[in-house]
Amino acid sequence: MALMQNAALHLCYSTEKNISFTGFNPFQPVIGSSRWRTCLRLKAKLNTNIDTVNGKKVNGIHVDGIPFLEQRKEDMLKDGVNVNEEANNEYLLGKFVEDRYVYRQSFVIRSYEIGPDKTATMETLMNLLQETALNHVASSGLAGNGFGATHEMSIRKLIWVVTRIHVQVDKYSSWGDVVEIDTWVDAAGKNGMRRDWIIRDCNTHKIITRATSTWVTMNRETRRLSKIPDEVKNEVQPFYLNRAAISTKNSDCEKIEKLTRETAERIRTGLAPRWSDMDANQHVNNVKYIGWILESVPTNVLEDYNMKRMTLEYRRECRQSNVLESLTSIHTKTDQFCENSRTRQDLECTHLLRMESDQAEIVRARSVWHLKQQDDQII
Repeated sequence: MALMQNAALHLCYSTEKNISFTGFNPFQPVIGSSRWRTCLRLKAKLNTNIDTVNGKKVNGIHVDGIPFLEQRKEDMLKDGVNVNEEANNEYLLGKFVEDRYVYRQSFVIRSYEIGPDKTATMETLMNLLQETALNHVASSGLAGNGFGATHEMSIRKLIWVVTRIHVQVDKYSSWGDVVEIDTWVDAAGKNGMRRDWIIRDCNTHKIITRATSTWVTMNRETRRLSKIPDEVKNEVQPFYLNRAAISTKNSDCEKIEKLTRETAERIRTGLAPRWSDMDANQHVNNVKYIGWILESVPTNVLEDYNMKRMTLEYRRECRQSNVLESLTSIHTKTDQFCENSRTRQDLECTHLLRMESDQAEIVRARSVWHLKQQDDQII
């Protein structure tokens, strides 16, 4: 569900700033196999005709009519797999917990989702968060024509666009690990939505990642931000949960400074979006920006440090015809991390992704990195 947060973010609807687009295929085929990628097979007893959620009326939607689930059922039947109706409805869609306020889904970390150190990358985590959010919408019965858009949004040609995401990683999962992701939504001010996530290690049941995001609505034809209509609010309010994955005290609410050629220490130019970077709306998926941001980070930082925090502020959309440049500045910060007063030398990076032609900003970002050797001592 692309619903979601950061109440501290002030939005200006007269400008076209702080926007990005989500478009992601909810189920992708595994290389070398005719089967669809499977997470964990989780069964949840959901009503296929949802009349009320959390005591409030919503539109009655038949969840068993979700197109991609119907297609998957047909594919499995062709392969000789015995599939009953219940499995078709809930297969791969996770389940609702806590009186349907929280949506939960599990994933296995695949070989193609890890980096050189055999652990999941930040891009992998962000993709899993988006996948869970989209399946949340589909399972809730609110899904309209677009990715994550509700029925009332589809009628009004509205889509969700992300303005800010903040992720905190305590531990990166390894190849073959199983993770469990919880997600929920709440209001963010008068005209924003907040979506939060937590990721647990299924083996230890410890929370290893927390994330929060803020979303607004935009007209998909005019490309202008729009206030959330009352009809849309009425659809999603039954799912609101007043809970924060990251407390205000621990969240990154500080302004991200704008980099220039004079203040940036490293610049990588000539970054061109590929066809595979486009989403269903022919815009670059917001997760793709992370890879381009890291193009201007020194190799020794990527090899010797773990990225523990990342904040992204989306400014405008990016199309395939655009050529980008990535700017990064780095400074060292000292952090005391245990009672015996040992200190750790962390790195804090400021990033900017912008158009090469006119220097128009696309994304501002900030990341915090811990030295891997010292990070392993803490864990």
